[in-house]
Amino acid sequence: MAAFFESVGGQYVATEWAVSPWAPSQVAGTAVCGLLAREAETHDPGPLFVPARFTVDLFRPVVYEPIRFRSEVVRDGRRVRVVDVALEQAGEVRVRATLMYLAAGEQSPGQVWQPDRQFAAPPPSAEWNPIQFKFGEQDWTGDFAAGLNGDRKSVWHDVAPMVEGESNSPLQMAAYAADTTSMLCNWGSAGIGYINCDVTLTLSRPPESSEVGLQAQERITAGGIAIAAATLYDRSGPLGVSVASGISNTRRAVDPAAFAAEVSATAQAQ
Repeated sequence: MAAFFESVGGQYVATEWAVSPWAPSQVAGTAVCGLLAREAETHDPGPLFVPARFTVDLFRPVVYEPIRFRSEVVRDGRRVRVVDVALEQAGEVRVRATLMYLAAGEQSPGQVWQPDRQFAAPPPSAEWNPIQFKFGEQDWTGDFAAGLNGDRKSVWHDVAPMVEGESNSPLQMAAYAADTTSMLCNWGSAGIGYINCDVTLTLSRPPESSEVGLQAQERITAGGIAIAAATLYDRSGPLGVSVASGISNTRRAVDPAAFAAEVSATAQAQ
C-alpha cells in the first residue's frame, strides 16, 4: 500500500501520494495533519487517556522539502495532558498543532438531547479503496466529477500509512480525514473555492479501523470567509466533530475531476 511520507535520517520526505490539489509543489493538508498527529503521539500519556482535541494551524504551505518537528508537553495533569507541535521547513515554522488528551471515565447520568443522525457507510470491500463520496441521495462513488453540484456531501476514507513501513494509529487516521472538512462542506457546482487555514478535530473515542467517514453538517459564509463543520463516523457510528475555517481562493479553485485524473496517473505510474 502507498505511504505519504518516508522517514530519512530523522526527517520526513513527502512522496507523490501526498501532493496537494491546490499546487503540485505543496503537500496536502490531509497528509500534513496525519504526520503532525504521529509526532504529537510520541507524548501519549497511556491507554487511560483519549486524544480528545487536535487543532492544526495551517498558516504557511508545506512544500516538497524535508520536514522536521519540535514537540513538547506543555500541561501534564492527572486528567489532562496538552502537547504542542511545530512543523519546520528551511528553518521556519510552517504549521503548528496542539493535542489535548483527556482521561476517560464514567458517563454522566440523566437524559440529554441528542441530534438525529443518518449516515450509512459504503458496503465493505475486499479491495482497498482509498476514497469514496456520496452526493445527496446518490450512491457511493469514486467519481469526483459527480460532485459538481450543490448537494450535501459525505466522504469515506480508507487511510493509507502516513510513514512508509508503519501502521497508522487511530488518531492519525482521524486527523487525516478531518482535514477534508473544508473541502467537503465548500464543494459546489463550480468546484472547491475555499482553502482551509486550520482544522480542529474533537473525538469522544478513536476510530476502530482505518476507515473513517465524514458527513457535512454546517456551512456559514460571509465576506470570503467560510466556517465548515462535519461529523466523523466509523462503521460503529459517530465518534467526533471537525471544524475548519477557510478563505476564498477563487482564482485557484480546485477542479476535483482534474485532481482525480492527476492522482490516477500517479497511481498507474507506481
